[in-house]
Amino acid sequence: MKKKNLAAVSIVLCGTALASAALWTRPDRALRILTGGMAHDICSETFVSLVDPRETIAERRTSGGLMGRIDKAMRYDVDRTHQTVGASILGAFSSRAIYRPGIGCTLVYPGESLTPVRLPGVLTDHPEESAPVETASPALHAALDASFAASAQPARHPVKAVVIMHDGRIIAERYAPGYGVDTPVFSFSVAKSVMNALVGILVRDGAISVADAAPIPAWHGADDPRHAITIENLMRMDSGLNLDEAAGWTDLLRPRIQTMFAIPDPFPGEIQAGLVSAPGTRWAYSSATTHILARIVRDAAGGTGASVQDFAFRELFLPVGMRHATLEMDATGTPVGASGVLASARDWARFGTLYLNDGIVDGKRILPAGWARFSATPTLNANYGAGWWTNRHAPAAAPPVGMPIMAGVPDDTYYAMGKMGQFIAIVPSRRLVVVWLSRSDAPFFGIGNFGRLVASAVATVRGDGHDVADDHG
Repeated sequence: MKKKNLAAVSIVLCGTALASAALWTRPDRALRILTGGMAHDICSETFVSLVDPRETIAERRTSGGLMGRIDKAMRYDVDRTHQTVGASILGAFSSRAIYRPGIGCTLVYPGESLTPVRLPGVLTDHPEESAPVETASPALHAALDASFAASAQPARHPVKAVVIMHDGRIIAERYAPGYGVDTPVFSFSVAKSVMNALVGILVRDGAISVADAAPIPAWHGADDPRHAITIENLMRMDSGLNLDEAAGWTDLLRPRIQTMFAIPDPFPGEIQAGLVSAPGTRWAYSSATTHILARIVRDAAGGTGASVQDFAFRELFLPVGMRHATLEMDATGTPVGASGVLASARDWARFGTLYLNDGIVDGKRILPAGWARFSATPTLNANYGAGWWTNRHAPAAAPPVGMPIMAGVPDDTYYAMGKMGQFIAIVPSRRLVVVWLSRSDAPFFGIGNFGRLVASAVATVRGDGHDVADDHG
């Protein structure tokens, strides 16, 4: 009898909690974030990266915590004939993504048809001319061994690719089985740094200014405090909008987050968000504000999926030499600027070198002078700049927020980071770019292991192999 009573109480409490949650969120949308995200990611890795989907699914299922347990209840359907991937949870809450050559995968919704997109005249899918570069440094070789070994533990997904470039020349490179110099790898939030570059190009051309009020008509009423939000606020994630991201599965219950994978066009919902603080006074990580920024980029580049693709290829990917870049879009033709770029490890190294060289490639200015310094300047009390993370906290009265500082790495280092352990580190004082692409569920996405590799690269190019801990700070 006692067991029955306890069970009844549990059911009531659970029902009450669900009923309360339903007042402010959509549980079906929360679950469709999971199926939508998985359908999309498996689609991209299957048809763009050409990775065996069984490997992707198996790696996802080794994740710990609630997400890993939910994933074990998911079912997947990879249709190679129609180039689609479906995902569902216990046969319900299904989502489907479709691959379109040149522009990657897009989620499709019931009753929706995707608008055809004219691709740029020249694509970047050109084979690399050389095999992986073996390092000549015994110390760096050992560091690569340690990196791949440390990441291969059962609960820690493996490193897929590493490229270390010094002064524009590859000095070390290694790939996991199934990956190589031509394999495009999903970026996750490294895409935010690509959005930074596209904004920079528009600034270079005088199309926008980071000091401009964000061109969102809904915010421009004289009595609307959101009219003070600038493009720079969106880049720095200090807009003050109620679009924060939380850590872990609780993010699925946030209505604003639910728009990202549960409806065709999240933009109208995102721009309805009110302020929780004055613009420029509070930092909070937010992919949604980067998606707003992506819509601004699309509109400034011509307003269509075709025009923004042409802009990205013509002005960024082709000049930089990103041979295998794919810029994914949502159903409206807006780039998935918060997470949707694929490129090879060498492509990402070339992208990092663009910033290392203050926005210049082969004598041609791609980004405005000083753009790299602007991007790497910390925001408020966070170690986040404008689309890039920094390896130092800004001096501020409030406690520092953001990611851990990498020990043993020069404090002028800044980096792009994706949630599954994708990193591009730029070390201006050592003329280094280090790319690390993994599928990590380690703490802080494996930044500790990545930082040790960066420190080893710094010691190698210094030529003395000393402990570089005193370089930090």
